Amino acid sequence: MAIEKVAVAGCGLMGSGIAQVCAQAGFPTVVREVNEALLEKGLKGIEKNLDRQVEKGTLDAAGRAAAMGRLKGTTRIEDLAGADLVIEAIVEQLAAKREFWAGLEPLCPKQTIFASNTSSLSITEMAAGTGRPQRFVGLHFFNPVPVMKLVEVIRTITTDAAVADEVYAFAGRLGKVPVRTTDRTGFIVNRLLVPYLLDAVRALEEGVASIEDIDNSMKLGCGHPMGPLTLLDFVGIETTYYIANIMFEEFREQRFAPPPLLKRMVMAGWHGRKTGRGFYDYTDPKNPRPVKLG
Repeated sequence: MAIEKVAVAGCGLMGSGIAQVCAQAGFPTVVREVNEALLEKGLKGIEKNLDRQVEKGTLDAAGRAAAMGRLKGTTRIEDLAGADLVIEAIVEQLAAKREFWAGLEPLCPKQTIFASNTSSLSITEMAAGTGRPQRFVGLHFFNPVPVMKLVEVIRTITTDAAVADEVYAFAGRLGKVPVRTTDRTGFIVNRLLVPYLLDAVRALEEGVASIEDIDNSMKLGCGHPMGPLTLLDFVGIETTYYIANIMFEEFREQRFAPPPLLKRMVMAGWHGRKTGRGFYDYTDPKNPRPVKLG
């Protein structure tokens, strides 16, 4: 069954981006939030992103209008039932995701494909709580969704091969570059990225170098667009801490264990750019300065 209609659960940063790229790629798309305020905020964010593309000349006014015309917002879970593919992008908590899928399961035809945008949680565990584990996959987009080309397509041991192939093809129809991976915590990107970020924190803890010198070394020595500590601030220190804990629980390997400094920064509310302080102070966002730790 070819995917023609899409539904997205969640209209936050990731969900709104996913809904936007689906609508721009020509798919009638329903996006659902739990209340009107969050839905309106997400839809306005999509409009701003499209306006920005028009201003840059990468999208014309007709394309913008067509994309918005394919997009429908709702707060009713029932409105997701008519989609061929439902992509879940709600809060990164297993209990909340399982509750969502349990509520959606009886509303959808048996042929509907379910996909989770989780970056770290078990796809198999979510799928096991539904009546369609063979039609359940992971579909992990990257932030910001309209810009980042990569999508991880995660097949579990119960996913039907044809379903995984169809979702892989769908990601390509969005203009993305899909990669295939299996349901192991962290998938490809985070499995490689998180230990690198944690090692950068350990190097700082152990006095190997300063915040600036660690970041500059990886930018100038390895050609990375930003250093690991800057990247931690961008991603969110609490987000990385959360993912690292899940990965350590899965693998029990020291390389996935969050270093003490990361834990203390989370406890202090230093989450990075979003809170104005992480490894850098963002009082002047255009000129962030490294903080003094201890």
